[in-house]
Formats: sequence, C-alpha cells, structure tokens
Amino acid sequence: MDFKDLDPVLHSQLRLAIMSVLLREEEAEFTFLKEKTNATAGNLSVQINKLRDVAYIEVVKQFKENYPQTICKITPTGRKAFENYVNSIQSYLKTGKSNNS
Repeated sequence: MDFKDLDPVLHSQLRLAIMSVLLREEEAEFTFLKEKTNATAGNLSVQINKLRDVAYIEVVKQFKENYPQTICKITPTGRKAFENYVNSIQSYLKTGKSNNS
C-alpha cells in the first residue's frame, strides 16, 4: 500500500471547510465564512490564522463604512495544497477498493 501523508493543516474539518469555500469564491469576508462554516468567531479566527501562517490564504484587514472588515483570499500555494490533499484522499479510496476486490 502506498498511502500519502495527509496535510495536517488541511486535515481539520473547519480548515477544510474554509478552504472549500475559498476555492469556490476566490475570496470571502469573515462574516460570510462564519455563516458558511457555522463556526464561532473565535474558532474561525484561530483557524484562519493557521491557514495564513502556512501561506494557504491571504488575509486583508480594511474598513468599510467605518466598520472593520476581514477578507480572506486563497493563494496559489493554498490551491495546490488543497489539490494535493484531494489527490491523497482519492489514492486512499483507490487503494482501499483494490484490496477489497
């Protein structure tokens, strides 16, 4: 069996959800991500920082109509990491099927 290591950064339900939304949307505001992932603001903030720390996303803080706004954007590094993660999962599934045949 040839199991690839799963990316520990992406192997978290909330971080995977954040990346999935950003893949589809390209960029999203904090409140949109909070709504889509059903996460608490605190937990979402922690997970966004973890993704930013490994350069999977870029975080832009700005003001809109005197209110702070946080926008998250997926990076090319993040997109590639997500693709690799999905490929690794697919290889797990294929390996599992070949053993059961």
